[in-house]
Amino acid sequence: MSSQDILKIGSYSLKSRLIVGTGKYPTFQIMEKALEISGAEMVTVAVRRVNLDRSKESLLDFVDPKKYILLPNTAGCYTAEEAVRVARLGRAAGLSNLVKLEVIGDEVTLMPDVLGLLEATKILVKEGFVVMPYTTDDPIMAKRLEDAGAACVMPLAAPIGSGQGIQNLLNLQLLIEKVKISVIVDAGVGTASDAAIAMELGADGVLMNTAIAGAKDPVKMAEAMKLAVHAGRLAFEAGRIEKKMHANASSPAADKATAHAIE
Repeated sequence: MSSQDILKIGSYSLKSRLIVGTGKYPTFQIMEKALEISGAEMVTVAVRRVNLDRSKESLLDFVDPKKYILLPNTAGCYTAEEAVRVARLGRAAGLSNLVKLEVIGDEVTLMPDVLGLLEATKILVKEGFVVMPYTTDDPIMAKRLEDAGAACVMPLAAPIGSGQGIQNLLNLQLLIEKVKISVIVDAGVGTASDAAIAMELGADGVLMNTAIAGAKDPVKMAEAMKLAVHAGRLAFEAGRIEKKMHANASSPAADKATAHAIE
């Protein structure tokens, strides 16, 4: 990638297209090492799970706000009202005016409640938040979120923490074509190839947590994800060859004739 290849989210400009979560790591120390090697510039923090008064050890003790852009999220919220309240709490605590907006609609699948998500997006945008909504892979809803003022859209690849990879390539491609704002694939990534595929499709970035934190070696997986996102972006920019039904010789007949003439 060139030095000009920048991910734009609202007024934020990121050189890294990998955004990493801070939950589920075996220890804060492993999390710290994984974040470092991932090359991520933006990291998510769950407002409801952070000890904001710093009265005891907190993950914020291991995430330097001078080094990382903090992305508070509304994980665990099941209504628009609840998500708006948590977003306000995170900003009031000095975390950020960014918010990864989550409004969950079902306790089993943890799929987004898109109607509540759209409602909360409209409210928070009016209040000056840079809203990054976690949504389904529905192109129509993505467009509505864009129209509501979302800074990007974050469609799931598969259910949260499932590691299933991208389950609907067509929907994701249609969504990327539908909106003009950045598309960050979020949830369901399991390994490096999943991240590379997302980027090859034209996604602007990938956000992940469980795929790294839940790996046998989170630090190695963080590095693998960094390389995969980079490789996928390069492949997208390069433009893959056309898929064909039949073989196409890498040494065409004309080339062979030239070779014989030289001999």
